[in-house]
Amino acid sequence: MEVFRCNARLLRQLGLVSLGNIRSTKTQLPRFQHRAFASVTEASSTSSDTSPLQQSNPLNVQPKRSSVPYRKFNPIFLRDSCTCPRCVDPSSKQKNFQTTEIPENISIKSAETLPNRDVKITWSNDIPSWGPDHVSVIPQSFIDIHSTRTGINLDRSHERIGQFWDTEKIASELQYVDYNEYLNKDEILYLALFQLRRYGLLLVRGVPDSEKAVEEITGRIGNLRDTFYGRTWDVKSVPKAKNVAYTSQYLGLHMDLCYMADPPGFQFLHCLRNTCEGGASIFSDSFRAAASLKRGHFNNLCKTETAFHYRNAGEHYYHTHKVIELATRHPTTIKYINWSPPFQAPYDLTPHMQRKEFNNHLQAAREFASLIESPENMFEYKLQEGECVIFNNRRVLHGRRGFDTGTGERWLKGAYVDTDVFMSRFRVLNERFRAESKKIDEMAKYVNPKS
Repeated sequence: MEVFRCNARLLRQLGLVSLGNIRSTKTQLPRFQHRAFASVTEASSTSSDTSPLQQSNPLNVQPKRSSVPYRKFNPIFLRDSCTCPRCVDPSSKQKNFQTTEIPENISIKSAETLPNRDVKITWSNDIPSWGPDHVSVIPQSFIDIHSTRTGINLDRSHERIGQFWDTEKIASELQYVDYNEYLNKDEILYLALFQLRRYGLLLVRGVPDSEKAVEEITGRIGNLRDTFYGRTWDVKSVPKAKNVAYTSQYLGLHMDLCYMADPPGFQFLHCLRNTCEGGASIFSDSFRAAASLKRGHFNNLCKTETAFHYRNAGEHYYHTHKVIELATRHPTTIKYINWSPPFQAPYDLTPHMQRKEFNNHLQAAREFASLIESPENMFEYKLQEGECVIFNNRRVLHGRRGFDTGTGERWLKGAYVDTDVFMSRFRVLNERFRAESKKIDEMAKYVNPKS
């Protein structure tokens, strides 16, 4: 497996390193350093003061924080962070001033550390309309949070909790939640969202035989994403299908709606019927594949645009994306993958550009396709009636085996939720339950129970 030894060096150079113990069905992959682990999960900091998530307590993401004195902070930063009722509306929680209104020469006139360690500050050269009697109280918790990148990441729920997976790993680690508990217990919802952030794949079991059930599941997180397919949509074989998903043929690994500027973050597929032969769902971790690419191929997929379109049934959607999309703020961080061969449009390449770029890009794309489609990386699971699979549409590729409509029926009900909606719900729950993470993690249920 020379490719992994080569890629370990590449990943260290690029800062694209997975959490330690990635397993292969054929060989043990190298134990990578944890420092840049956030790079392969989502847009988060590249700081080095966060430990990797420990398998023994996977929800416990509370590294130690160190605090610096308030005097180390820029006075404008502290003034801008004032949350007194005059600066931040108590009802709307929105600021009543602009950062640019703060004078450049503002300074701390006096500062008093209160018994609870909060800092009470008066200002010289404050915003003119605020007057000399304005007082800011900066909570010690705010100072703790903003003293380190770790603290900031925890506050914004950017902590590093994702993990690569291959077929063997996800088969042993895939979790499910009970439908009724998911709907009625916030700690179970938190557990579900956490697992989706970690692996991007989760099952809900015990879902009622109702076309509305998928809306109940998505609504627990927030508003679903309405598209030209509808608020929800049926995945079943129909005559003269307008989408390859609505046939019985094999559907290769892909992501949905790459022909839009902002594809949906999470997809939900509720299995209402699955009595025919075939039709198993397949999934693959695109982040793992991307991090295993040869260096030149990785760089090519980071910079070359691929076009996607839906041009049918009175619709014409079109957008280009890089296959590997890096975070703007942290350019060594994989933020999204964009891969959808069924909806790929002709490349935006003139003959001159084709001579220079096309072959290099095709070589990179072929290696990526080979990695995601490798038996070591493709997880196959036949959904049962009453199950709903949820997966990260910007990370986990999905597809299905062909099926025989003459032997039964296959009917899934689908819906989408945007990443922003998902992360809003996760942040709220994370604030509530982070301290109880160990207890909640003990509630985990595995598709393949651990011995």
